[in-house]
Amino acid sequence: MEAPASRFHAQRLERCAEALERSHFRVSIVSDPEEARGIVMDRVEAEIRPRSVSWGDSMTLHACGILESIARIDHIRLIRTFEPGVPRPEILERRRQALLVDLFLTGTNAVTETGQLVNLDMVGNRVAGLIFGPRHVVVLVGRNKIVPDLAAARERIRTRAAPLNAMRHEGFRTPCRKTGTCMDCNSPDRICNTWAITERSFPKGRIHVVLIHQDLGL
Repeated sequence: MEAPASRFHAQRLERCAEALERSHFRVSIVSDPEEARGIVMDRVEAEIRPRSVSWGDSMTLHACGILESIARIDHIRLIRTFEPGVPRPEILERRRQALLVDLFLTGTNAVTETGQLVNLDMVGNRVAGLIFGPRHVVVLVGRNKIVPDLAAARERIRTRAAPLNAMRHEGFRTPCRKTGTCMDCNSPDRICNTWAITERSFPKGRIHVVLIHQDLGL
């Protein structure tokens, strides 16, 4: 018999998927990161066939191993928007180039059961690629990112996702690293600069949301 917690999450995933589909997102529900990688790579190899790929920062994306699989395909140019030792101006230039790729991969800070993607960015390259530029977008989402509505999404981001993301960066000096919640600070390292709410996918199906039946990311 399926455990109650698993059944609870499965029901939320289904509700979320139905709402996203009504808003013209393409949606897949998968059981784990390996299945998510399979879904994406099948699209890459049989349908999208991109010449260029890039991504916005996402722990869920990295957990799925998709970037490693794409890097092994010789004819795809993978624009690496994060690379140790590369000067900051070069990284920013790569992020500008990433807005014109055939396929952009990322995660989301929250997704509502009413079918909205909600994100808060520091630089803005992640939400920019989600909104416009790349021909195709794939968003990898753990079940823990699902919230009831926009108010809950904002609360989740301000009290969990944003502070945890700040804590990931050892050099950042923001109050939330100590308090564990957003202080609406004026720090030069502030990571909460641009909100983006994606109500619909336009054109229809441009954004493919892969909902994963596991807790992943922050």
